[in-house]
Amino acid sequence: MRALAPGTCFLRCSPDNRLPQPVQLPPALGYHLLVAYVGRLAPSPTGLLHLGHAATFWTAYTRARAHRGTLLFRNEDLDPQRSRPAFVDAMLEDLAWLGIAWQPPMISQSQRLPAYRAAFARLLESGAIYPCTCSRKDLARMMHAPHDEDDEPLYDGRCRTAISAGAPPFHPSANYRFPVPDGETVRFLDGNLGAQAVTAGSDFGDFLVWRKPVPGDPHPGGLPSYQLACVVDDTAMGVTEVVRGADLLKSAARQILLQRVLGLPAVDYFHTALLRDEHGVRLAKRHDALALRILREQGLTPADVRARFHP
Repeated sequence: MRALAPGTCFLRCSPDNRLPQPVQLPPALGYHLLVAYVGRLAPSPTGLLHLGHAATFWTAYTRARAHRGTLLFRNEDLDPQRSRPAFVDAMLEDLAWLGIAWQPPMISQSQRLPAYRAAFARLLESGAIYPCTCSRKDLARMMHAPHDEDDEPLYDGRCRTAISAGAPPFHPSANYRFPVPDGETVRFLDGNLGAQAVTAGSDFGDFLVWRKPVPGDPHPGGLPSYQLACVVDDTAMGVTEVVRGADLLKSAARQILLQRVLGLPAVDYFHTALLRDEHGVRLAKRHDALALRILREQGLTPADVRARFHP
């Protein structure tokens, strides 16, 4: 349980999945309203879960149990080219085998597009985002600039001139970016890594909030980025703490900025250390040999797998 400070905003999702306006708690109620712990598992069904996923999800599970809270499950299936129903079935089976229990029903992001479109419309109408027409070649050049290997390259802001006062017209052939407040340091306390200070414009740049449709995409209106979908869903699900890998640490700063602009409540963060292979490379879905499915077939028990979380 945690107390909400005076003036804290909270939201309730309406049945039609539209994003409602924030409501302020009266100051007199602030510190007397306790919020039960709500965590979430949020895998993407683009491959088999590996040992690194398992370690993070086990941490989320144990933290929810320690707080006598609720653990929810979100299927982040917004990649139409790579998401597969077979991977959804596999991750549910693997997590159950590992001993992780969660509160149904499962939330699938592919079923929540109206909520993301509503949030995108609010950002667009307020002039808080701008269209980006950079080509793949433009973005590839930015990949060669020095950047944190665990984070996306720093966007050089070449399309920022597209920012206009008021509500700009919608450009269906463009991606949309959020202009970060250059020089502002976003501070937050991570439950595992301690006090964090991430500076906009140098540690991270303008980031995507909406992706234009690609040929063959079943969603002609485009799709939200990870950052936007995450803040919308965490609010809708009532999540109080986000547990995920440390490769997403800077995403907390991005999401804090989005929460602020959209008037969404803040959440707590707990970023776990990344598991790496024998060469020091962080585990990814390309590490098939460390997939839970393969480890199970090799005869390892759930206890054997859990023992490998902290070498």
